[in-house]
Amino acid sequence: MKLENFKTMWGFEGDFKTACIQAKKEGFEGIEGKAPVDNAAREYWKACLKKYDLAFIGEIVTGGDYVPVRHHTLQEHIDDVKRGIENALVLNPRFVTCIGGYDAWREEESIAFFKTAIALAKRYDIEISFETHRSRSLFTPWITERMVQVIPEIKLTLDISHWCVVSERLMDTELDTIRAIAPHVYHIHARVGYAQGPQVAHPAAPEYKEALLSHQKCWEIIWDAQGSNGMKITTMTPEFGPDGYLHTLPFVNTPVADLWEINCWMAKSEKKHFHTYAQKGA
Repeated sequence: MKLENFKTMWGFEGDFKTACIQAKKEGFEGIEGKAPVDNAAREYWKACLKKYDLAFIGEIVTGGDYVPVRHHTLQEHIDDVKRGIENALVLNPRFVTCIGGYDAWREEESIAFFKTAIALAKRYDIEISFETHRSRSLFTPWITERMVQVIPEIKLTLDISHWCVVSERLMDTELDTIRAIAPHVYHIHARVGYAQGPQVAHPAAPEYKEALLSHQKCWEIIWDAQGSNGMKITTMTPEFGPDGYLHTLPFVNTPVADLWEINCWMAKSEKKHFHTYAQKGA
């Protein structure tokens, strides 16, 4: 199995061509992000991806925004999935990953959302993977475990940093649950959380070594399951981001670290980690 890293567009504010140049220079195999709504912008993205030989993972957000609007209906969430798929298809994505559903829904509503979204993706002949994300339907590991039992065909984008916040502990305390959902994990978002937040100040810092090792232990469980399922490529997006995630100094709001440097460090670190992991199984 081979590990491929994708550059996140979250937090990037420049031209898409620059994003592609950065990704290529630092050894990323592709880019993950929301496809532009404007058709001309999508065609520009498509041309840039082709020029720099980069793959694309489409991101879909339902419910109006990254934190869902409280009163959006189930149908409105499904409509967002449909629009997101249609926008992404122009860019020939490997698959689409969806930040979807709502944490305040009854589980029956979440099940209806996932089943309808999966059926919709099948009609468009594209794989859809649902992110484990706070404020969303998969906001705890235990709800996620129940969901995969009810919907065996569901695919997951695993971001356990969210669960660290919701559960107020690292997820190596919940390895039985991680193993239960592992066969359903299709993609990994490699951000390192800790008990009091979704993003450590810098994953290379010695004070966060325990948090990093905890996440890596979980990711190895995922790689075990993916290998057993016959996957030839495992994809990972280092997803350290802004918007309150990136630590800043009080009063001046100056970032304590460079976001792009952190994501590059994470990508290179996980390539080394995966190589060591693969050698153990050789």
